[in-house]
Amino acid sequence: MPSDPPGFELPLRLLIGFRMLIDDLHAELARRGHPGMRPMHGFVMQAIGVEGTTAVELGRRLGITKQAAGKTVATLERLGYVERACDPGDARRKIVRLTPHGLESLALSARIFDDLRERWARTLGRERMGAFEADLRALTAGQVFRLDVPGWFGD
Repeated sequence: MPSDPPGFELPLRLLIGFRMLIDDLHAELARRGHPGMRPMHGFVMQAIGVEGTTAVELGRRLGITKQAAGKTVATLERLGYVERACDPGDARRKIVRLTPHGLESLALSARIFDDLRERWARTLGRERMGAFEADLRALTAGQVFRLDVPGWFGD
């Protein structure tokens, strides 16, 4: 019987699986009319949310500087995924909001992720896929959706 793999292989395999899903997602998004979308954009649009937010709050949610958040917002604005508007409660503040194009891209991403999950389930088998996901949920309890991943990869 072979020995257990080295401990460092586990995070690498998890990262490779994550990268495969993200790369496949973005290839499909490009085919379906969103060629400018990048992995960081999904984190940013999720952090903006349906209510919108300010660049300062966006930076805090993502664990990045206000300037980095502003640069990404400018890119998303140029691509038509977000817009800036005056805050109705304070005309000095700008609120970043998702456009209909941005909302559509998030909905499309969700459908594509469902398709990718289905592909993995066909490869592993439904029972094994369910067990795999249950095991990951048990190991990552309380960590459902961390938006600060971009900041975590920084300095």
